[in-house]
Amino acid sequence: MKMKIMRLLTVLFILSTAVSAAPKKELFGVKFDRDLLNRFIPVSKRKFLKMQSFRDSLQRDLNVELIKNDSLTKLVNLKNDTIANLQDELVLLKEKHANLTAQYTTLSDNYKQLRANSSDEIKKLIKDLEAAQANLVAREKRLQEVEDAMKKRDDMVNSLRDKLAKALLGFNKSGLSVNIKDGKVYVSLTDKLLFSTGSIEIDQRGQEALVELVKVLKTQPDINVLVEGHTDNMKVFNLGQIKDNWDLSVLRATSVVRFLTENQSLDPLRVNASGRGEYLPIEKSNASESRSKNRRIEIILTPKLDELYRMLNDDTK
Repeated sequence: MKMKIMRLLTVLFILSTAVSAAPKKELFGVKFDRDLLNRFIPVSKRKFLKMQSFRDSLQRDLNVELIKNDSLTKLVNLKNDTIANLQDELVLLKEKHANLTAQYTTLSDNYKQLRANSSDEIKKLIKDLEAAQANLVAREKRLQEVEDAMKKRDDMVNSLRDKLAKALLGFNKSGLSVNIKDGKVYVSLTDKLLFSTGSIEIDQRGQEALVELVKVLKTQPDINVLVEGHTDNMKVFNLGQIKDNWDLSVLRATSVVRFLTENQSLDPLRVNASGRGEYLPIEKSNASESRSKNRRIEIILTPKLDELYRMLNDDTK
């Protein structure tokens, strides 16, 4: 993979040199004389155009990958919005329950006041009262089902957190932590556990941690996996194909996803990758220790919410 990237960069450099008016270029700290290159690389106009077209194709491929990353980020935002909507729906259900309880009380009071009225009015009132009571019972049942489903989700999250904490205990001193936030389990791995400086290749120690993580995930088929790459706010220099922190965060996230799915056979349909660059730091300080905490991979584990979706959809019909 690295050799392929180096070849691409070399081709791009030669193409850029061919169209530049400057007499010299520099690649990885070494200066190249254009006249000297022309002496060893005679290029016809046809070859020149072909090389220029190849360079443009590489640029288009890069643009496509950036668009894919943007789509994944939007998907993550959509999932977060869905969780917020579910919580809003639960509040509405409780309000409906309170309203129905008030209606039932009102009808019951009216019934007591109208007991002396005609038989037809009493029968109608009884019918309305029975319908309201039946509706209230149904709403209470639905509310209980939603609360049970959310409790089941919370129990699943807590259980998953405990299993992961136990399985990954040996990596805590290497920069790994397991926490619960917003109903999800966050497995955070610092870059020093997974990668060498500026690299997107996973180190041996990092692979060992990911293997233990996958063992737990394979026993939890109802958990979705989002891998997020994060960097510090230091500018990227001389990292080949990696232009900036966006690139670095995305490529590191996809390296982890590739290891989970291709090397460890985790179902790819459960996994997404996203890069957040430097824009979601743990600490905003520019101190060395703070920047080290911000350079991380977060593996966010979310229970599937199909059961909650079904109940809420049924309630709105």
